[in-house]
Amino acid sequence: MKDVNMFEIFVESDFCAAHRLNNYRGACENLHGHNFKVEVVVRCKKLNQIYIGIDFKELKKYLKEILSTLDHRYLNEIDYFSKTNPTSEMIAKYIFETLKPRIKDCMLYSVSVYETSTSKVTYTED
Repeated sequence: MKDVNMFEIFVESDFCAAHRLNNYRGACENLHGHNFKVEVVVRCKKLNQIYIGIDFKELKKYLKEILSTLDHRYLNEIDYFSKTNPTSEMIAKYIFETLKPRIKDCMLYSVSVYETSTSKVTYTED
């Protein structure tokens, strides 16, 4: 490993899903869907022998595997959301917690979830 300052590696993907927000008191309490966009940022202090922090292909594969568990699903029926609401906040946290153990030699920094092109939430663990 070569010592360097810090690199941020960024990938994005998307998935489609339906949900409803329990106890919301508005239109989002009704069943509706989104084309969610997801951004992941990984921070690496060290690069491997060919100067890569984490391979984009590897990071995209991990993200795709996680998003496949959400894609074209009714999120309220997924176990993780049984005691909470499938809000963008909790979706970002779910993706972060599921992805984090797969990241080796680098640090998962953030997961952002867009409900629309103008509305996103970002989850980090500081």
